[in-house]
Amino acid sequence: MHSFKIVLEVSGGLIILFSLIPLIRNDFWAFRVFEYPRLQKLFLNLLIIILYLSLFNISSGFGFVFTACCVLNACYLIYQIFPFTFLAKKSMLKVSQINGKDGLSMISSNVFQDNKNTAGCMKVLQKYSPDLILLLETDTIWDEGTKELAKDYPYNVLVPIDNTYGMLLYSKLKLIDPKVRYLVDNEIPSIKTQIELRSGQIIQLYCVHPTPPVPGENMYSTERDKELLLVAKEVKESNVPTIVVGDLNDVAWSYTTNLFTQISGLLDPRKGRGFFNTFHAKYPFLRFPLDHVFCSTDFKLVHLKRLENFSSDHFPILIALQYERTADNEQEEPIADQDEIELAEEKIAKDIN
Repeated sequence: MHSFKIVLEVSGGLIILFSLIPLIRNDFWAFRVFEYPRLQKLFLNLLIIILYLSLFNISSGFGFVFTACCVLNACYLIYQIFPFTFLAKKSMLKVSQINGKDGLSMISSNVFQDNKNTAGCMKVLQKYSPDLILLLETDTIWDEGTKELAKDYPYNVLVPIDNTYGMLLYSKLKLIDPKVRYLVDNEIPSIKTQIELRSGQIIQLYCVHPTPPVPGENMYSTERDKELLLVAKEVKESNVPTIVVGDLNDVAWSYTTNLFTQISGLLDPRKGRGFFNTFHAKYPFLRFPLDHVFCSTDFKLVHLKRLENFSSDHFPILIALQYERTADNEQEEPIADQDEIELAEEKIAKDIN
């Protein structure tokens, strides 16, 4: 039992360490990657507390201090993820009355380039038949395997690349002046386009998929952060109703994602509704919310749903939104303070070479 006690104490100490590491605002991957598993850290933290209290006397001494530290850490983790629970306030309101002409639905899916199940993907897309489809990690095989979409989606921006950063955008709604942009890396595309809703209302769409801060991809989060904040700054300077969608390779509760929403003024429809973990589809315990949709306060939510997997490492996500002219007055826009503005400018100015 003594050895098991030591195992629990070492494990608890590591969980506390892994919870505090992200407070170090360094772009190196080892500091950023520990932002991802907050749910997992909370689960393990609570398990350690339960086992420790059940098996050992902690009335005084090190055991008492250790337990107190674990309890405080659990409270800290709960505080961090609380905004994405059903108990929290919803940042985006739900529509009270459907107006089809001002609505749009969208599926965003990282297909996993090595996955060749294009037929399974097409089955999901045809089942839900959204107005817009964004497929990420799409190479030439995926481009060929989804060509049939063009029959029902006459407007498209196709950027198949064999480097896991290709993207295919299909739309039933008219795309206006679509552009493929390479904001921080000439091998990492993003898409910017305006969309004309059935009512004639013009909205702006950004499709993004920056690199993650992990060994083998990018040792630092600098490029990811810079791309997201460049988009955020551009959104803030625009008066057009805006949607940003894609695999951000960052979790919903990270300080970078929070900075993105503060700078852009966009809402996260998951807040107050759930985590909607999309990655990793094959390992239930290792799931994080990596695929995102952010919207300006001009929109209200119709529905948000995680869809069935088709052999990818990501689940697709379906969202339906509705533009409302009065929604901006009913919803609170995130506003960055001076420190956040300065931090964003500092990250944008960083040299990525």
